[in-house]
Amino acid sequence: MAEQQRPDSDGASASERVLVVFPGYHRSWATWIAQCLESHGHQATLQRWDPPRETPLEDSLGDLLLSSGPVLLVLDDWFFELGPRPAGEWNDALRGFVAAHADRFAAVNLTNRPLLPATAVLEPASLWGLNEEAAEERLLRRLGLQRRRVPRAVAHRARYPETRCEIWGEVPRRNPRFTGRDDLLTTLHQRLADAERGAAVCTLLGMSGIGKTQLAAEYAHRFSPDYDVVWWINSDDRNIQRDRLGELAVELGLRIGSEPGERIRAAREALRRGEPYTRWLVIFDGWDDTDGVNTLLPQGPGHVLITSRNRGWSEHSEVVEVPAFLRPESTGYLMRRAPHITAEQADEVAAEFGDVPLPLVQAASWLGESRMEVPEYLRMVRERRLTTVDEPATGEGFPQSSMTSWSILLNRLRNAQPQAIDVLGLCTSFAPGRIPLGLIRAYPQTDLPEELRWMATDLPSWTRALDTLVNYSVLTRETRGPVGVEMGPHQESVHMHRLVHDIVSKLTSEDGRDLHRRAVRSLLAQADPGNPLDSRNWPRYAELLPHLEPSGALSSTQPRIQETVLNCLRYCMRSGEYKSGLNLAQRIRDHWSHIMDPLAQPMLDLTTQEGNILRASGRFREAYELDRTVHARLRSAEPRMELPELSVKGAIAASLRHLGRYDEAHELQQEVRDGYARLLGPEENLTLIARHNLGVGLRLLGRYQEAYDLDLDTLARRENVLRARHISTLSSGNAVAQDLRLLGRYRDALARQEPVVRLHVQVLGAQHPQTLSARGQLVMCRRREGGHVQDVGSEMASLLDQLAQVHGRDHYRTLAFITNYGNYLREHGDLSQARDHIDEAEAGYRALLGPAHPVATGMVANTGLVMQAAGERAEAMAMFEAALAGLTATLGPDHPWVLGCALNAASARNLNGRIADAVELSRDTLRRVRHQLGDEHPLTLSCQVALAADLRAAREQEEAGKLEEDGLLGLTRTLGAQHPHTISARQRTRPYWDFEPFLG
Repeated sequence: MAEQQRPDSDGASASERVLVVFPGYHRSWATWIAQCLESHGHQATLQRWDPPRETPLEDSLGDLLLSSGPVLLVLDDWFFELGPRPAGEWNDALRGFVAAHADRFAAVNLTNRPLLPATAVLEPASLWGLNEEAAEERLLRRLGLQRRRVPRAVAHRARYPETRCEIWGEVPRRNPRFTGRDDLLTTLHQRLADAERGAAVCTLLGMSGIGKTQLAAEYAHRFSPDYDVVWWINSDDRNIQRDRLGELAVELGLRIGSEPGERIRAAREALRRGEPYTRWLVIFDGWDDTDGVNTLLPQGPGHVLITSRNRGWSEHSEVVEVPAFLRPESTGYLMRRAPHITAEQADEVAAEFGDVPLPLVQAASWLGESRMEVPEYLRMVRERRLTTVDEPATGEGFPQSSMTSWSILLNRLRNAQPQAIDVLGLCTSFAPGRIPLGLIRAYPQTDLPEELRWMATDLPSWTRALDTLVNYSVLTRETRGPVGVEMGPHQESVHMHRLVHDIVSKLTSEDGRDLHRRAVRSLLAQADPGNPLDSRNWPRYAELLPHLEPSGALSSTQPRIQETVLNCLRYCMRSGEYKSGLNLAQRIRDHWSHIMDPLAQPMLDLTTQEGNILRASGRFREAYELDRTVHARLRSAEPRMELPELSVKGAIAASLRHLGRYDEAHELQQEVRDGYARLLGPEENLTLIARHNLGVGLRLLGRYQEAYDLDLDTLARRENVLRARHISTLSSGNAVAQDLRLLGRYRDALARQEPVVRLHVQVLGAQHPQTLSARGQLVMCRRREGGHVQDVGSEMASLLDQLAQVHGRDHYRTLAFITNYGNYLREHGDLSQARDHIDEAEAGYRALLGPAHPVATGMVANTGLVMQAAGERAEAMAMFEAALAGLTATLGPDHPWVLGCALNAASARNLNGRIADAVELSRDTLRRVRHQLGDEHPLTLSCQVALAADLRAAREQEEAGKLEEDGLLGLTRTLGAQHPHTISARQRTRPYWDFEPFLG
């Protein structure tokens, strides 16, 4: 902005209205600039500015221009880290938007460090290193304003920021990386300013690591121009605290002796009178013990700021709770310290540490100094290979002062409340976060070590110990239950932040940890509901799961505790927590492989569950190899272990089904079913599971009627033995509806599936993997039934999003639904989206299963349908012929998937002028499909209508007419006159078959 004079009618410069824009870090400069402008007759408005990262920078800068006068930016290198944003984004905005409005923007520069190159457009006036008069001159010149003093009544003039206040007492050096907290600092300043004389006392309250000391230090620096005296007192130690307060008397120039009590009384009296200074700030950092408050706490016209963990300060001062960072503050700090990480990664790290500043400082140090990648860092943290108090390889680590502060607190508690130390030690044998301490009251019969039995029997001592820890912000209480209903001690839980957990663990003796871990292991075993198949118990298992490793349960040799560990793994499988389950299984194996034989029953149970979770996760080959290894060991075992052998054979059969080896799987599954029936009886749960899996195999073999008969019988048995709401019974209900749909009985399938889905949602929840599969089956029933065409598309799109959220887009269940949705889109004319979906699913299946797998081969037929719809007839025929040949080779000529491919291939031959070949293939297909599925199946009737079309093209009108008429009657009889298939046949639209992938 060019310098200019704006004369008014009297020859003096006109009054100007200036918007002073500053980061909160430079409030003192902004205040001085505003006062300077006002002293020359101009108006100034202060605007603290930290534009959110998600808002385009041009928009945020444009908002500043809504003011009427010049916009003055208070710059230093910190200014360009607001957001934070890449330097390129700032440069682009400065060269573009700001340059286009250069007449409105001006700037001052507070640093001697280089700014971004494009800052030149602002022509910033440097105030670095200037005295107050020179800075004022340069500010006015930059804004094109003349010096002219205007008399103004000011309560007190803001001190020039470069001028230290009269007395500055050991305030910690300002943190150049201080982040956020602007609103909290403003609130604190306002509360102190508004308090009555003698009562301006505020306590910053919160757990260690939440940033109380940093906040107090920043307050002192940011608002120092408001004070003549700023005195910092470390208050962890009573003697040091008294000495520091006494030293203030010397600094104030009071004539007193060397006796500490005399000095303290003199200092407090001088502060009370406001002589020689009325504008004073005394900060007591880490004042947890409130016992000496009446003899140490100053009163008078100044302000007192306290940092503490002790909630007892609410009786003596106004308390300001210090919360965790806001998420943008956390991510902004991490991205400034570690520029190589993305916003999403910063968000994940912030969530991991609950937005607590101190562990975020340590995380930023690891990530920024070592250039460690976020996934690796988080993996090490979650595996406890790194804690929040570990030093990084380079850079700053955990402050020693914080560890010292904790040592002081723990020593104080050992002397005053030793039972609180026992409770604290017990908490560190749980995982950080939510700790179900109420277990110790809920299960008083638990075999606790003698030293800890008071916890279960002495409720007053238990309550007093907990109250002490909560009062010192070491723990926070949590209760879960109906609103307005008071929870009993047996339902009580507390929250222990990871940082506190790490510190206390580091300061606790190994002997004490062993004692507490033994107690927690016993509690976890006692709290095990014993039935992870029942969804009503899942909340309890979710509560126990995080605490297995910290308590040492994974390495326990006690059978009861090992069973609890396995039940938690079974819960992971049943509840759909596959990622957690695989992680837990690997950790269990790491521990158990050192303490038990590979063929011990717990190890065999572990293998069963791990294999189940691997298959559910789509890792079929790994599951197969795991089970084969165990099977080889079992075959050589003496004496023979029949039941374990059957279990492993059933697992191998499941893997074979997923790997596309359907005949081998079926043969092995029959053996498993017969073996369980012989050894356990037909109604036992393992026998029923084997029967259900046999039905899955029959379905994959295309033997739909046999599958239906078996599944219907299994459903009846499960309803009788397990009841209707059991997860396994619900699975059987889903299987029966699927069989009906594959048999072409669409109305019956829909009528069955609707109540099945309702039960799934009620029992398992709408997002459980089994519920999502059931909902997917319901959508397919509605699509095939034909009466819900208008609703199906939006329902499929929504369900696909939910599947992708739960499983990821490359999971086999998601790929199946992507395929079905792609086929729907093609059928309804959206070829572009259809092609995208089918291509994605085909590529996904090939990567997951290999190109020779029947499902990967069948996907080629769907690609052909998209090509044919797009008019690429020759290319489509090549796809159909490839799918037909591939599936025939792996499944044989009579499998329904092969017959569907043959229907499409015959259509392509007809469209490409190979009429005789089309007739030949259609005749053979109709013969085979009648034998395989019966005369009334929709695929049979479609093949009949297709053959009629081919015969018409071959000019064999009489046979064509009869076949077409019979086909139309059959479709009307089975599906109804208004079904889309029937209408299409009546309109002589060529029928097709879309491949619906299914892995079991």
